Amino acid sequence: MRRTSDSGLSEAGLRRVREVLTRHVESKRIPGLVALVGHGGRTCVEAIGTMRHDGGAPMRRDTIFRMASTSKPVTMAAAMVLLDECRLRLDEPVDPWLPELADRRVLKRPDGPLEDTVAARRPITVRDLLTSTFGLGVDFELLDSPIRAATFARTDYSVASGPAPGPDEWMRRLGELPLSYQPGERWQYDLSNEVVGVLVARVTGRPLEAFLRERVLDPLGMKDTGFHVPADRIDRLPPLYGPDPQTGEFLVWDEAVGGRSSRPPAFQGAGGGLVSTVDDYHAYFRMLLNHGVHGGERILSRAAVELMTTNRLTTGQQAARNAMYANVAHMTVGQGLLGGWGFGMAVRTHRNGYAPVGQFGWDGGTGTTVYADPEHRLTGILLTQVGMSTPDSSRLMHDFWTTLYQAVED
Repeated sequence: MRRTSDSGLSEAGLRRVREVLTRHVESKRIPGLVALVGHGGRTCVEAIGTMRHDGGAPMRRDTIFRMASTSKPVTMAAAMVLLDECRLRLDEPVDPWLPELADRRVLKRPDGPLEDTVAARRPITVRDLLTSTFGLGVDFELLDSPIRAATFARTDYSVASGPAPGPDEWMRRLGELPLSYQPGERWQYDLSNEVVGVLVARVTGRPLEAFLRERVLDPLGMKDTGFHVPADRIDRLPPLYGPDPQTGEFLVWDEAVGGRSSRPPAFQGAGGGLVSTVDDYHAYFRMLLNHGVHGGERILSRAAVELMTTNRLTTGQQAARNAMYANVAHMTVGQGLLGGWGFGMAVRTHRNGYAPVGQFGWDGGTGTTVYADPEHRLTGILLTQVGMSTPDSSRLMHDFWTTLYQAVED
């Protein structure tokens, strides 16, 4: 890895990281990648391979990637600003801003028929949304259930499903559904973050991206982060591949020019819609490690950062989340098994690998991984253009973290 200065990481360890990343690219299963390691105030970067699977332009430090679910830790900062300003309160109902979620019905059985419901015991609160416990979301134990099919049909806007409608129509569709669990009862993935994005927009009276840019992205110098790639930068965006699970053939999920990321979306997806670079994300996670301060300017309060980056789940919620991810560990090479969940990101509550307790961050289905480690003042970012339709990008992420922690000297 090229170093901007003495990084506090061993030379032998950095060589090992580079060798392992290079081996994955040379396997022809990962066309290219950009990796960044921040240790204290020092940075090491490596760009390996090419933008396309058949060659062409090389990966560069400023290559722009679709961040997928690693969007969550960044977009959550907009909600934290509103908490800091007392424009949102954790334990107040969201009904005034999200009337579509008022007076909820809840399934008697999470896998039961959609019409078999009871009244919600209480309203959905801001805290329920920020902790992903409001009652709906991806649940690996309910993949074949009626509520999962209905939720997917109404709210999904993945590459395969086509673009989402505007936020008001999206919320209307969501409001037609019963909850699968009572508010606050169970952690479920993803959907809550999208609702948080709509909540921020309605509280501020502005599009999510406009508020996020003013209060977070611009102050941090995250000039390449947003919900689409402008035309004058589109040459820095690689295609997104989803390899065929049987043959490994590189299938294009999304092209750069004319693709989904080339134009502003009607729905600014807080859960997975950002594009960004390693340096932009390094600025954000370095701010979190610095307790909310960047370049002498406070972006978030220290208390807000602590809320985001420490476990916010109850013992019961955490146990259910552990069990849910343990059942799909063969798909994720251990990702998601950190134990805890803060606001918009995972938090490691037990040591089951090379990383220590307290590490926070998340992974993305487009082949992205970003975590920070307060104990070692360490940030790791690895971005690829290969989705998780095969285990290849997950294995790359696993090997990145395993070798990176071997390089830490202090």
